[in-house]
Amino acid sequence: MSLSQATLLVLILYAIVTLVIVYRGAVKTKNIEDFTLGSGFSPVVVGLSLAASITSAATFIINPGFVALYGWSAFLAMSVVLPLALFLSLVVLSKSFRKYGTSQSALTMAQWIGNRYNSRTFSYFIVAVSLLLITFIVLICVGITKVLGNALGVSELLILVILVVFVFGYTMFGGANSMVYTNTIQALLMIIVAVILLASGSNYLTDGIDAFWGKLATLDPKLVTSFNDSSPLFRDWFEVIFANFIVGIAIVCQPHIITKSLMLKSDKDVNKFLIVTILVETLFFAVLFAGFYARLMFPDLTINGDPIKMDGILSAYVVRRFATGVGVIVVLGLLAAGLSTLEGLVQSLSATITNDLIVPLKGWKGQTQKINNTNKIVIGLLAIITILVSYQQLLYPNLSVGILAQNGVYAYFSMAFVPVLFGIFFKNTPKQAAFGAAITALIVHFTVYYGSLTPYTTGSVKNPAVAAALAIIAAVLTGTILYQIYKKKQKYLN
Repeated sequence: MSLSQATLLVLILYAIVTLVIVYRGAVKTKNIEDFTLGSGFSPVVVGLSLAASITSAATFIINPGFVALYGWSAFLAMSVVLPLALFLSLVVLSKSFRKYGTSQSALTMAQWIGNRYNSRTFSYFIVAVSLLLITFIVLICVGITKVLGNALGVSELLILVILVVFVFGYTMFGGANSMVYTNTIQALLMIIVAVILLASGSNYLTDGIDAFWGKLATLDPKLVTSFNDSSPLFRDWFEVIFANFIVGIAIVCQPHIITKSLMLKSDKDVNKFLIVTILVETLFFAVLFAGFYARLMFPDLTINGDPIKMDGILSAYVVRRFATGVGVIVVLGLLAAGLSTLEGLVQSLSATITNDLIVPLKGWKGQTQKINNTNKIVIGLLAIITILVSYQQLLYPNLSVGILAQNGVYAYFSMAFVPVLFGIFFKNTPKQAAFGAAITALIVHFTVYYGSLTPYTTGSVKNPAVAAALAIIAAVLTGTILYQIYKKKQKYLN
């Protein structure tokens, strides 16, 4: 049996298992609350679900391409610095976010912020900015399409349409009750595939790690340096360490990540949930090392004289490296890596648009059937947008679809960071301080990025991490100043 035939057979079996789980979840999903948070789960299940949600097609499919192109500097930035900051932030923020979220019966990030600052306008603002997360959905769809296109040898457009219709379709019905369990299966598959990918280059390491680095240095000495001044993203300590650390701290403030703690049965489960998440996630981030193996397999990054697009480097490595049996498992694991985050994003974004924008504007509170039907329509519209933008990125990426996704997602969590941070750690934070910080973050991020205001955001490929880091710093400073001003004003009025 060829790789394409075996892959098709396994995909059909995977789809059947997924639909069975979705059906069981749909039976338990009666309203938008069930769709968003489910009915309470064990810390191990939620921890695996979160690990799978954080690590998407970006980590397993797209980012190894950056490592193949730019070497150790890319690995250091994306697989060491950023995860360390992410784990620190996750530990610090999760407990407090859950404590306030459960007390206020918050379902989404927008609702949490709207309740915390007693401002529906602020909630609407968060919903509007949440649309930037579509860029991350696009990245995942492009990554999965690349992998399946290489494995099946069929039209990328056909794969894209089937993928979006299938995933968005079953997400309409199962929601959190099915997503947590599909994420758990996906996480287990990803663990297996992470080990396979990390072990797949053992033949390059037989002479020791020094010889391994020597082989890379022979191809390009800059592949083994901490900073790569010929890259557009990893040129110096500011880009590699500072920007990625700041981004890593704020990255937790995405709806499909920070709201996971609200799915736990009780507060006592949080520590176990965090331990499971961090241990599994550490393994997942290590997968970027496979980018080095891909570079050694394709020294000039071409196949039969044709250059490999960065987003297709890992997919090309998998098809060339593995025999049919193992290759199918790896393809399935890469698919799982994308689907795990894709489900969470579709579920959280649709719930945000429905619950925090349409329902209050229409005055439908308590009208379960209308809300459920509307949520399905929202998912359908998101599917259409996703297909259109993803196809454009398949044809005309700017270096990588990762640049598009980083720009959109980084802008979102740069905006959300201060409202969440101040909402957790400061009592009675004036809404003007949090709102002002959020607006400042968006303005600074997009002005720096599109205005080419720094050496890091000029040229054809701009670095979204730098724009985001500066936006987060500006937001913290603005929020702190406004906090002091409005606190003094409140004290004076009292």
